[in-house]
Amino acid sequence: MSNKIDINSYLEHSALKPDATKNDIIIACEETLKYNLYGVVVNPVWVKTAASELKKSRTIVVSVCSFPFGASRTDVKTIEAVNAVNDGASEVDVVANIGWIKSENFSEVENEMRIIKEHLSAEIILKVIIECGKLTDFQQQEAAKAIINSGANYIKTSTGLFGGATESSVSSLKKTANGQIKIKASGGIKTYQQAEKLIRSGADKIGSSSSVAIMEEFYQLTV
Repeated sequence: MSNKIDINSYLEHSALKPDATKNDIIIACEETLKYNLYGVVVNPVWVKTAASELKKSRTIVVSVCSFPFGASRTDVKTIEAVNAVNDGASEVDVVANIGWIKSENFSEVENEMRIIKEHLSAEIILKVIIECGKLTDFQQQEAAKAIINSGANYIKTSTGLFGGATESSVSSLKKTANGQIKIKASGGIKTYQQAEKLIRSGADKIGSSSSVAIMEEFYQLTV
């Protein structure tokens, strides 16, 4: 296959099921190391476990925050993000207040993410999930502008609960971003072919719980 993308450096391996056990998190970390993925994504309660498993590697731990609904108060989100970093997370994926976006209160979205960002040290990457499947094109674009203005580092397409990442949403966000912020595609990405199309549409990172299957498909393409 020509121009094949080395997918491992894009992949953030998600282990976010509510019934995940400590052993499940350890296995996810082992898989992340086996395939030399960018990082593992876990719920806040498992950040210390993942950080301990990955401490001798360059693989990073990503914690979600106010996941999956984004409806927590700003002060609660801020505390959760700060605690995740203190526990060992290098990146935090925060769900925006989707109700604010749907109400087109974009200044509230901007202010909330600015507050969270200001409570994190400069090297910590903040990604903001906007749940594209719930939004109009206008709402996606204006939310993206608010997130850019907040100082966050990434816009993330979705949690996966209300529709997954699409090429059209990634392309639209990339156009709106205009190089000012990066894009993470997440939700429903189960194959290398899907991931490749999203990367070519503008995604800088891919979040998936199917990272192992994606990597195995990638390896098959090299045969």
